[in-house]
Amino acid sequence: MSTPTPQRARSAAAKQQRERAILDAARALGADRSVREVTLTDIAAAVGMHKSAMLRYFETREQIFLALTAEGWEDWSAALRARLSEFTDVTEVADGDRGAIAAVLAQSLVARPFFCDLLAQAPLNLERNVSLESVYAFKTVVLGEVAAVAAELCRLLEITERAAVDVIATATSMAGALLQMAAPGTRLRTLYETHPELAHALVDVEPQLTRILTALLNGMPPAER
Repeated sequence: MSTPTPQRARSAAAKQQRERAILDAARALGADRSVREVTLTDIAAAVGMHKSAMLRYFETREQIFLALTAEGWEDWSAALRARLSEFTDVTEVADGDRGAIAAVLAQSLVARPFFCDLLAQAPLNLERNVSLESVYAFKTVVLGEVAAVAAELCRLLEITERAAVDVIATATSMAGALLQMAAPGTRLRTLYETHPELAHALVDVEPQLTRILTALLNGMPPAER
């Protein structure tokens, strides 16, 4: 049976609708497998398009997933800032005990495994296989969300903006790396779990990330006033 050929989107609204369908299909495939295993052909088949027709909307598969990474940053930032806003007073994280903030950061990332996968893939692959214009648009979104989260961390922890940005960079990069090391749902994970001598290779992402972020936050001095 041949793949159906949808009519080319003629209006701006129709084009946006088609782009959304492509992004949603890529998200579903990436969440079900892993980002690096999903091809442009896979996405085209899920949408019911020829692969060549996909190039009218996205220049490469990497641009599709980079767009999803930007959306992931927006979603994570909004949810995290809403959670951090529940800490109404810096006294809640005073006296060197910043573990509660570290736990919130870790939990918010671990709750988004697809986003964590994208965080690992973006600098290694996605950003390197798109146009510079696409990278610029992506970085503009990310830096805006980093600034918004950093402002909340500065409010709660009374640290410098530079320190807050370092916390965000550590949290997001470590979440992406630890998820890859944990290899959930893979043959590697089964190997680690069934061979006691490989127990050191088992990574439990949330508690390990919480410990790392707690140590980082507790070692940061308050900003000078």
